[in-house]
Amino acid sequence: MPTKPSTEYADVWYRRQAAAEIPLHPPLQSRTEADVCVVGGGLAGLTTAHHLARAGRRVVLVEARRIGWGASGRNGGFVSPGYALGFDGIAGRIGLEAAKELFRMSIEGMEIVAGNIRDLGISAAAPCPGILGAVRYDAGRQLLDRRDWLAREFGYEVEHLDRAALAEHLTSPRYHQALHDRNAFHFDPLAYCLGLAKAAEAAGATIHEATPADRIEGGPDGWTVTTPQGRISAREVVVTTGGYTDRLVPDLHRAFLPIATYVMVSREAPELIASAIHTRSAIGDDRRAGDYYRLVDDGRRVLWGGKITTRTSEPQDLARLLHRTMTDTYPQLAGLEIETAWTGLMSYARHLMPQIGRLPSGLWHATAFGGHGMNTTAIGGRVIAEGILGQTDRWRAFAPFGLDWTGGALGMAAVQLTYWRYQAMDAWRERKG
Repeated sequence: MPTKPSTEYADVWYRRQAAAEIPLHPPLQSRTEADVCVVGGGLAGLTTAHHLARAGRRVVLVEARRIGWGASGRNGGFVSPGYALGFDGIAGRIGLEAAKELFRMSIEGMEIVAGNIRDLGISAAAPCPGILGAVRYDAGRQLLDRRDWLAREFGYEVEHLDRAALAEHLTSPRYHQALHDRNAFHFDPLAYCLGLAKAAEAAGATIHEATPADRIEGGPDGWTVTTPQGRISAREVVVTTGGYTDRLVPDLHRAFLPIATYVMVSREAPELIASAIHTRSAIGDDRRAGDYYRLVDDGRRVLWGGKITTRTSEPQDLARLLHRTMTDTYPQLAGLEIETAWTGLMSYARHLMPQIGRLPSGLWHATAFGGHGMNTTAIGGRVIAEGILGQTDRWRAFAPFGLDWTGGALGMAAVQLTYWRYQAMDAWRERKG
């Protein structure tokens, strides 16, 4: 007998900051009709539902567990432009001008999140400006050239920090230079999910939690989504599930890899932490197997994320590895203890780009946001909604990055080997630099 999906949130830092009780949207227990059924209550699904509801469409969103239960509510909370596949990789596949358009859309995705927090009054998301992109080697003019390129091509201004300027933010023997992006920000992603769900409901969307979609049938003339106790008839269906996706849509299931990532939060130690990290900007390094971290709890704790595996390991085991990385970066934090750690599954495509589009059957999808999900879920949800509304066909910009088969178990093994190779390459570059 299938196991009923859990409706309890994982014990992540963000859940501890939320209200003691988060009311459950009632499960679907009847037949209903909608213009659009959205399957998945993460950031892509919520953005799609909110946009469509504001345009007057009847929207029903079903979520197997809880709003923001998966990666959308467990991630590091970094909101900045770009994709997991870097610009050069994108340009090499689709050409320079098309790559520039996608990058502009990633900036727009960041702005969507910022605008929603402001305009919808999602104050609990607590956005904090600034992300430092640091390098652990002497990059020469590379960062200066990137700064100039961003300004020239996109009107996107960032600040270059040499080692002395960077030392005003961080006290570490590891870092050489950084780009300081004051347009980017970091925030509480679960609070944002909950606020966006509330706004979608206020606009007219109906949300059902604890309601897994068991079957999707139909085509261009209409769809039926069957759940354990209900059924939705809809003109359009959008599937926005991520790393926890089952075999509901085989074409999607075979086209992404569920990759586990890990996050820890330290115990309270504001003075010790300030000896190492004296900035409210978040920090990420440019290593392909890199780490990301930021201060939380008004500077009293550090949230540190990184490491990936192709199977979910015990969070405490990985937390020890994260702690080791933290103390390698900041030896003065050796005595900083871990309070909690958690894991979550992200969905990655082989090409490292979001999978946004429409299947030949007419089924819409927005998946595979691993690695840069905060801006890409937002722009993905918007362009899918625009496509359904007949406003634009911007979703076609993602068409070159389709549903490539991941290779199954061999693909999972290849990802893990690639990650270890990246770690070795990063280490070699640091030793040379």
